Amino acid sequence: MYLPILVLGFYSFNKSPYSATWKGFTLDWYYRLFSDDRILSALKNSLIVAFCAVGISAVLGTLMAVGLARYQFLGKKLYRGISYLPLIIPDIAIAVATLVFLAAFAIPLSLWTIVAAHVVFCLAYVGLVVSSRLTNLDPHLEEAALDLGATPVQAFTKVLLPQLMPGIIAGCLLAFVLSLDDFLIASFTAGSGYNTLPMEIFSRIRTGVKPDINALSVLLISVSAIVAFVAELIRAFGEKR
Repeated sequence: MYLPILVLGFYSFNKSPYSATWKGFTLDWYYRLFSDDRILSALKNSLIVAFCAVGISAVLGTLMAVGLARYQFLGKKLYRGISYLPLIIPDIAIAVATLVFLAAFAIPLSLWTIVAAHVVFCLAYVGLVVSSRLTNLDPHLEEAALDLGATPVQAFTKVLLPQLMPGIIAGCLLAFVLSLDDFLIASFTAGSGYNTLPMEIFSRIRTGVKPDINALSVLLISVSAIVAFVAELIRAFGEKR
């Protein structure tokens, strides 16, 4: 499974502009990436989408997880099932459904429609990670805070939220990776001139895979792996504590 990634990394240092033959080691392709305006613009768009989607999902996902864990209300089981549907629904279905929704309300496609579409699945991932963290917490701590005179808001911000923070951070990092790597949903909901990094990669490989695309792919894979690894460390450390 990892052999193609290793081959990709190997040929990203190939001096030859073609991947078929090896002509020596070079870092030129990596240098070219940082002077490519299209790549930098796509990277900027990807980061804007990822940070905005994760920021919104962090707030809504945490509140959703706490509400489902701590409160009883009509239709709770149905809401729980619907809220986690993006985890199992194929990306193509989410992409088409979002596009149809935007078209039905005559909402023009732009960078912010990508953000809205990414919030849909990022929210589910953040909510799932925070929910798993909630199952290991003692609910009596909040009750004790209320008995000692804290308001419900104080009990949430000073008692529950600090305990949830490792799960929130881990969920946000996981959602950030998924948003940064997403191609399918972004390609359906992006407006003209709003390419994300995966979209830029796909548009270039249609004319052949060049070493600069190999280099860009290696950087994207490396960043995603590092962020996912850090998220898992934070989650595991939070559970251990």
